[in-house]
Amino acid sequence: MIEKTKGIVLRTVKYGETSVIVAVFTELFGLQSYLVNGVRTSSKKGASKAGLFQPASILDLVVYHNELKNLQRLKEFKWGYLYQHIFFDVLKNSVALFMVELLHKCLKQPESNPDLFHFTEDAFVNLDRAEESIVGNYPLYFALHVASFFGLRIQDNYSRQKSILDLYEGTFVAERPHHPHFLEGEYSYISSQILKTMQPHELQQLKLNKEKRGILLHAYQNFYALHIQEFNSMKTLPVLQTILAG
Repeated sequence: MIEKTKGIVLRTVKYGETSVIVAVFTELFGLQSYLVNGVRTSSKKGASKAGLFQPASILDLVVYHNELKNLQRLKEFKWGYLYQHIFFDVLKNSVALFMVELLHKCLKQPESNPDLFHFTEDAFVNLDRAEESIVGNYPLYFALHVASFFGLRIQDNYSRQKSILDLYEGTFVAERPHHPHFLEGEYSYISSQILKTMQPHELQQLKLNKEKRGILLHAYQNFYALHIQEFNSMKTLPVLQTILAG
Protein backbone atom coordinates (compact mmCIF):
# COMPACT_ATOMS: atom_id res chain seq x y z
CA MET A 1 0.00 0.00 0.00
CA ILE A 2 1.16 3.52 -0.78
CA GLU A 3 0.44 5.98 2.04
CA LYS A 4 1.23 9.60 2.85
CA THR A 5 2.47 10.37 6.35
CA LYS A 6 4.60 12.82 8.27
CA GLY A 7 7.70 11.52 9.99
CA ILE A 8 10.43 12.58 12.42
CA VAL A 9 13.88 11.12 11.78
CA LEU A 10 15.40 9.42 14.83
CA ARG A 11 18.48 7.67 13.45
CA THR A 12 20.25 7.17 10.14
CA VAL A 13 22.73 4.39 9.36
CA LYS A 14 24.78 4.14 6.15
CA TYR A 15 23.93 1.16 3.97
CA GLY A 16 26.07 0.17 1.03
CA GLU A 17 27.85 2.88 -0.93
CA THR A 18 24.97 5.28 -1.55
CA SER A 19 22.00 4.28 0.62
CA VAL A 20 20.82 4.68 4.22
CA ILE A 21 18.51 2.89 6.61
CA VAL A 22 16.45 5.40 8.55
CA ALA A 23 14.50 4.96 11.78
CA VAL A 24 11.50 7.30 11.54
CA PHE A 25 8.71 8.03 14.00
CA THR A 26 5.73 8.36 11.67
CA GLU A 27 2.35 9.90 12.31
CA LEU A 28 0.40 6.96 10.86
CA PHE A 29 2.49 3.90 11.68
CA GLY A 30 4.63 4.81 14.69
CA LEU A 31 8.29 3.74 14.62
CA GLN A 32 9.34 2.41 11.21
CA SER A 33 12.61 1.61 9.43
CA TYR A 34 13.06 2.65 5.79
CA LEU A 35 15.65 1.77 3.18
CA VAL A 36 16.42 4.87 1.11
CA ASN A 37 18.49 4.24 -1.99
CA GLY A 38 20.92 6.61 -3.66
CA VAL A 39 20.65 9.58 -1.30
CA ARG A 40 24.36 9.78 -0.46
CA THR A 41 25.40 10.68 -4.01
CA SER A 42 25.24 14.17 -5.46
CA SER A 43 22.85 14.49 -8.35
CA LYS A 44 23.27 16.63 -11.47
CA LYS A 45 20.76 19.06 -9.97
CA GLY A 46 22.73 19.67 -6.79
CA ALA A 47 23.83 18.27 -3.48
CA SER A 48 23.12 14.94 -1.85
CA LYS A 49 19.66 14.38 -0.37
CA ALA A 50 21.16 12.74 2.73
CA GLY A 51 20.79 16.05 4.60
CA LEU A 52 17.04 15.44 4.83
CA PHE A 53 17.70 12.45 7.06
CA GLN A 54 19.46 14.21 9.93
CA PRO A 55 18.10 13.29 13.38
CA ALA A 56 15.09 15.51 14.29
CA SER A 57 14.21 16.24 10.64
CA ILE A 58 10.46 16.60 10.08
CA LEU A 59 9.55 15.15 6.69
CA ASP A 60 6.53 14.66 4.45
CA LEU A 61 6.71 11.09 3.19
CA VAL A 62 5.07 8.87 0.62
CA VAL A 63 5.78 5.31 1.73
CA TYR A 64 5.27 1.75 0.59
CA HIS A 65 3.81 0.21 3.73
CA ASN A 66 3.60 -3.51 4.40
CA GLU A 67 2.74 -4.51 7.95
CA LEU A 68 4.46 -7.87 7.47
CA LYS A 69 7.85 -6.28 6.76
CA ASN A 70 10.35 -4.84 9.25
CA LEU A 71 12.09 -2.76 6.60
CA GLN A 72 9.91 -0.46 4.49
CA ARG A 73 10.66 1.69 1.45
CA LEU A 74 10.13 5.36 0.66
CA LYS A 75 8.60 6.50 -2.61
CA GLU A 76 8.91 10.25 -2.02
CA PHE A 77 10.27 12.52 0.71
CA LYS A 78 10.59 16.26 1.28
CA TRP A 79 10.84 18.71 4.17
CA GLY A 80 7.70 18.88 6.27
CA TYR A 81 9.17 21.75 8.28
CA LEU A 82 12.48 23.42 7.44
CA TYR A 83 14.35 24.38 10.62
CA GLN A 84 15.94 27.81 10.83
CA HIS A 85 18.17 27.09 13.85
CA ILE A 86 18.22 23.48 15.14
CA PHE A 87 20.82 22.19 12.67
CA PHE A 88 23.09 25.22 13.10
CA ASP A 89 22.73 26.34 16.73
CA VAL A 90 24.93 24.17 18.99
CA LEU A 91 22.67 24.41 22.05
CA LYS A 92 19.39 23.84 20.19
CA ASN A 93 20.95 20.95 18.29
CA SER A 94 22.13 19.35 21.55
CA VAL A 95 18.63 19.65 23.04
CA ALA A 96 17.07 18.23 19.86
CA LEU A 97 19.43 15.22 19.90
CA PHE A 98 18.55 14.61 23.56
CA MET A 99 14.85 14.64 22.62
CA VAL A 100 15.49 12.28 19.70
CA GLU A 101 17.40 9.80 21.87
CA LEU A 102 14.73 9.87 24.57
CA LEU A 103 12.04 9.14 21.99
CA HIS A 104 14.03 6.34 20.39
CA LYS A 105 14.63 4.66 23.74
CA CYS A 106 10.92 4.78 24.62
CA LEU A 107 9.43 3.76 21.28
CA LYS A 108 9.56 -0.03 21.34
CA GLN A 109 6.83 -1.13 18.94
CA PRO A 110 5.64 0.07 15.51
CA GLU A 111 2.31 1.28 16.88
CA SER A 112 0.45 4.39 15.79
CA ASN A 113 0.43 7.13 18.43
CA PRO A 114 -0.77 10.33 16.71
CA ASP A 115 -1.09 12.29 19.97
CA LEU A 116 2.56 11.61 20.79
CA PHE A 117 3.56 12.48 17.23
CA HIS A 118 1.75 15.84 17.28
CA PHE A 119 3.18 16.73 20.71
CA THR A 120 6.68 15.84 19.52
CA GLU A 121 6.36 17.70 16.23
CA ASP A 122 5.16 20.81 18.08
CA ALA A 123 8.01 20.43 20.59
CA PHE A 124 10.67 20.44 17.85
CA VAL A 125 9.07 23.38 16.01
CA ASN A 126 8.82 25.37 19.25
CA LEU A 127 12.43 24.54 20.10
CA ASP A 128 13.51 25.84 16.69
CA ARG A 129 11.66 29.12 17.31
CA ALA A 130 12.48 29.43 21.03
CA GLU A 131 14.33 32.35 22.55
CA GLU A 132 17.70 31.55 24.08
CA SER A 133 16.39 32.08 27.63
CA ILE A 134 14.02 29.12 27.18
CA VAL A 135 16.34 26.57 25.59
CA GLY A 136 18.28 25.59 28.73
CA ASN A 137 15.09 24.40 30.45
CA TYR A 138 13.61 22.78 27.34
CA PRO A 139 14.94 19.24 27.89
CA LEU A 140 13.43 19.23 31.41
CA TYR A 141 10.06 20.26 30.00
CA PHE A 142 10.17 17.65 27.24
CA ALA A 143 11.31 14.80 29.49
CA LEU A 144 8.53 15.34 32.02
CA HIS A 145 5.69 15.98 29.59
CA VAL A 146 6.44 13.33 26.96
CA ALA A 147 6.41 10.65 29.68
CA SER A 148 2.62 10.70 29.88
CA PHE A 149 2.36 9.42 26.28
CA PHE A 150 4.20 6.27 27.36
CA GLY A 151 1.95 5.69 30.38
CA LEU A 152 4.53 7.17 32.77
CA ARG A 153 2.73 10.33 33.81
CA ILE A 154 3.92 11.90 37.06
CA GLN A 155 0.90 12.96 39.11
CA ASP A 156 1.08 16.70 39.79
CA ASN A 157 -0.17 16.57 43.37
CA TYR A 158 2.61 18.65 44.94
CA SER A 159 1.68 20.43 48.17
CA ARG A 160 3.32 21.58 51.39
CA GLN A 161 2.33 18.25 52.92
CA LYS A 162 3.34 16.14 49.91
CA SER A 163 6.60 17.71 48.80
CA ILE A 164 8.77 14.70 47.96
CA LEU A 165 8.70 13.35 44.40
CA ASP A 166 8.80 9.55 44.45
CA LEU A 167 10.27 8.69 41.04
CA TYR A 168 9.41 5.02 41.42
CA GLU A 169 5.71 5.67 42.04
CA GLY A 170 5.46 8.80 39.89
CA THR A 171 3.75 10.90 42.56
CA PHE A 172 4.50 13.41 45.32
CA VAL A 173 4.46 11.91 48.81
CA ALA A 174 4.66 13.14 52.41
CA GLU A 175 7.58 11.01 53.61
CA ARG A 176 10.85 9.84 52.12
CA PRO A 177 10.32 6.46 50.44
CA HIS A 178 12.36 3.38 51.42
CA HIS A 179 14.41 3.58 48.21
CA PRO A 180 16.86 6.19 46.86
CA HIS A 181 14.83 7.25 43.83
CA PHE A 182 13.26 10.51 44.89
CA LEU A 183 13.61 14.29 44.72
CA GLU A 184 12.97 16.69 47.57
CA GLY A 185 13.37 20.35 48.49
CA GLU A 186 13.74 22.76 45.59
CA TYR A 187 14.18 19.91 43.10
CA SER A 188 10.74 18.44 43.73
CA TYR A 189 9.25 21.96 43.73
CA ILE A 190 10.88 22.79 40.38
CA SER A 191 9.57 19.49 38.97
CA SER A 192 6.05 20.43 40.04
CA GLN A 193 6.44 23.82 38.32
CA ILE A 194 7.59 22.14 35.09
CA LEU A 195 4.59 19.81 35.23
CA LYS A 196 2.35 22.90 35.45
CA THR A 197 4.05 24.46 32.41
CA MET A 198 1.73 23.96 29.46
CA GLN A 199 3.56 26.04 26.84
CA PRO A 200 7.34 26.24 26.27
CA HIS A 201 7.44 30.05 26.46
CA GLU A 202 6.43 29.78 30.14
CA LEU A 203 9.86 28.22 30.82
CA GLN A 204 11.30 31.74 30.95
CA GLN A 205 9.97 32.01 34.49
CA LEU A 206 12.22 29.15 35.68
CA LYS A 207 15.60 30.56 36.70
CA LEU A 208 17.92 27.54 36.93
CA ASN A 209 21.68 27.20 36.73
CA LYS A 210 23.73 24.47 35.07
CA GLU A 211 24.14 22.45 38.27
CA LYS A 212 20.42 22.32 39.07
CA ARG A 213 19.52 21.38 35.51
CA GLY A 214 22.11 18.59 35.63
CA ILE A 215 20.71 17.12 38.85
CA LEU A 216 17.17 17.20 37.46
CA LEU A 217 18.16 15.68 34.11
CA HIS A 218 19.90 12.78 35.84
CA ALA A 219 16.87 12.27 38.07
CA TYR A 220 14.51 12.23 35.07
CA GLN A 221 16.81 9.79 33.28
CA ASN A 222 16.61 7.60 36.38
CA PHE A 223 12.80 7.89 36.29
CA TYR A 224 12.71 6.50 32.75
CA ALA A 225 15.24 3.77 33.56
CA LEU A 226 13.04 2.61 36.46
CA HIS A 227 10.04 2.14 34.20
CA ILE A 228 11.33 1.24 30.72
CA GLN A 229 13.20 -2.00 30.22
CA GLU A 230 16.78 -1.70 28.94
CA PHE A 231 16.60 2.11 28.98
CA ASN A 232 20.13 2.46 30.42
CA SER A 233 21.95 5.81 30.38
CA MET A 234 21.55 8.43 27.65
CA LYS A 235 24.57 9.14 25.45
CA THR A 236 23.44 12.71 24.75
CA LEU A 237 23.12 13.69 28.41
CA PRO A 238 26.83 14.36 29.19
CA VAL A 239 27.13 16.46 26.02
CA LEU A 240 24.00 18.41 26.85
CA GLN A 241 25.17 19.08 30.39
CA THR A 242 28.51 20.39 29.13
CA ILE A 243 26.83 22.80 26.72
CA LEU A 244 24.01 24.06 28.95
CA ALA A 245 24.87 27.52 30.20
CA GLY A 246 24.67 28.44 33.86
